[in-house]
Amino acid sequence: MKKPELFTCLSPALLHLYDVSSSIVVIIDVLRATSTIATALHNGAKHIIPVDSVTECIRLGKQIDGITAGERDGKVAEGLEHGNSPFEYPSSFIKNKVLVLTTTNGTKLLHMALDKCAKGIITGSFPNISAVCNYLIEQNQPVILGCAAWKDRVNIEDTLFAGAVVSRIKEHFSINCDSSAIAETLYNDAKNNLYEFMKTKNASHYLRLTNYGLEKDIRYCLTADGADVLCLFEDGKLIAAKK
Repeated sequence: MKKPELFTCLSPALLHLYDVSSSIVVIIDVLRATSTIATALHNGAKHIIPVDSVTECIRLGKQIDGITAGERDGKVAEGLEHGNSPFEYPSSFIKNKVLVLTTTNGTKLLHMALDKCAKGIITGSFPNISAVCNYLIEQNQPVILGCAAWKDRVNIEDTLFAGAVVSRIKEHFSINCDSSAIAETLYNDAKNNLYEFMKTKNASHYLRLTNYGLEKDIRYCLTADGADVLCLFEDGKLIAAKK
């Protein structure tokens, strides 16, 4: 039986090069959007509505009485109540509530995939990596691992996550993609200690968040399966898929 193809798209600026409409697109924004999405859903959020602008986030939040959250350039965006840290969304706070979320890179890429009629959209991060890998194997469909990057510039952490996924599921897919090979090679170099790898390489997002005192966030976002939930995009919302 023919295996489905898997590609890694290292930046939103490259998404137009891939056949999005026939693929499941995994939105990857490790630091911190997709890690926060997994955490909030794992902790009982009713659902999450990803939007691509702060203005829309505020408008929709008022309309549905939701929690408005998000960041621009790593800080809480002006006019929003909450930021993009997974630690802001314990179950005691988020359970049964709706989160309206906007981020610099992750929600933008999700809307790009939506505009290009992706066959399916899920979000991926180290905190929910096993759920992501299991789902992709089960679905047996073409996959694009979409790295949100940083303002279209390739970044280390999203590439590492793509490499980790490739490493886990490559036997189930046909992969003829240099970006996937690059990502897996990087991950194999880093996998013994992802945090130290980011630190040693002076990764731009590591430096940005460390300057804001967010080392705890970085460590959490690089740890596997702290929020074991499949984050599925359906009807304008991200939901925790039923197991």
